[in-house]
Amino acid sequence: MDIRQQVTDKIIALIEQGQAKGEPMWDAAVQFGLPVNHQTKKPYSGINVLMLSSEAAERGFTSNEWLTFKQAQAMGAQVRKGAKGVMGVFFKMLDIKEGKARATAPAQSDAAQSKVPMLSPFWVFNVAEIDGLPEQPKEASERADFDPIEEAERMLNNTGAKITWQGSRAFYRPSTDEIYMPERERFTSAANAYAVALHETTHWTGHESRLNRDFSKRTDAYAFEELVAELGAAYLVAHLGLKGAKLENHACYLAHYLQILKADKGAIFTAARLASQAFDHILKLTQDAANESNISQTAEQLAA
Repeated sequence: MDIRQQVTDKIIALIEQGQAKGEPMWDAAVQFGLPVNHQTKKPYSGINVLMLSSEAAERGFTSNEWLTFKQAQAMGAQVRKGAKGVMGVFFKMLDIKEGKARATAPAQSDAAQSKVPMLSPFWVFNVAEIDGLPEQPKEASERADFDPIEEAERMLNNTGAKITWQGSRAFYRPSTDEIYMPERERFTSAANAYAVALHETTHWTGHESRLNRDFSKRTDAYAFEELVAELGAAYLVAHLGLKGAKLENHACYLAHYLQILKADKGAIFTAARLASQAFDHILKLTQDAANESNISQTAEQLAA
């Protein structure tokens, strides 16, 4: 089984379906938040975000929580007869001398390379197709006290990125390390304004002083960076719960994305991995800023 090709074909189909419906490609896929493991509550990352989220949207599930067959059994539950599992991909770097690596890894042009990537498939089932799951106490949401848009504003502020809301265009300027956004009133909804701002902020993470993304060796460098930013924004929109948010005026890039994916079956894996890195970077900046604020407030209270 060619896992890379299978996954790439799935994402191409997702984009083409969105084009046919006139919808931005990830909107339906992330409407219920990022996919998580129901038992561990750990979020899936990288390509698995796209695989599981798009499958949930396609099959009309209202939850983005998943379990393996064994996990369901361990919780005293049962996967419903006839339920269809969804393939995820486990990624690991192995020593080239290991037998498994020789058997499963793609051929390497550099014989001196000591590590090779291994992809291994696994299958999970949506909780909507699992019977007998014990009720789990609902954890208090950290976002319960906040309006979702307010939290988006907080996230943008806490990154430390310089964002100017003026003019009529949205873009990130690497030379000055600044983000420019149209006035908020130009967007059809507040959620859309933040979705586009998060797209530009994902671009901002690629600066050499941060994640240092460099696609200078790619002939499709500009479009590939746009794909990374598109995915990063989709992850952030899902995390914040900005339902109905759309990346306005980004439909023009869809043809370029399709061209990239059809030419390189490994491209979506790279783009999804880099988008996850950007997502994690922004979340860490946000959390660090929140912690500093709490420390400052505590110090002021003690000094009072």
